[in-house]
Amino acid sequence: QVQLVESGGGLVQAGGSLRLSCAASGRTFSTYRMGWFRQAPGKEREFVATISRAGGSTYYADSVKGRFTISRDYAKNTVYLQMNSLKPEDTAVYYCAASERFGNIVDFTTTQMYNYWGQGTQVTVSS
Repeated sequence: QVQLVESGGGLVQAGGSLRLSCAASGRTFSTYRMGWFRQAPGKEREFVATISRAGGSTYYADSVKGRFTISRDYAKNTVYLQMNSLKPEDTAVYYCAASERFGNIVDFTTTQMYNYWGQGTQVTVSS
């Protein structure tokens, strides 16, 4: 089992940047594929980005491709989401997730593929 704690959210103006962190504790960090999701008020939780266990493969939602970067630091047991060129429509609660499952990378765009979730961190982008 793994515990996930997100941090780094906040209020930023459109065009600005934020870096979210997700610290993992418990089982070996490299055991898990990691992902970021977000949920805006009144909307379903949606996929943002995922990174493979070895860190060599990433996949992004079209809405964030070219602006967001997911990465992981094995020494710190942490996964990051660097968010640049933020837009008001990026406003949401951002969740970190860990998966013990295996499959095609596209499979990991769905919440059902993830076993563990953090508590979320709020990101608000003002226009």
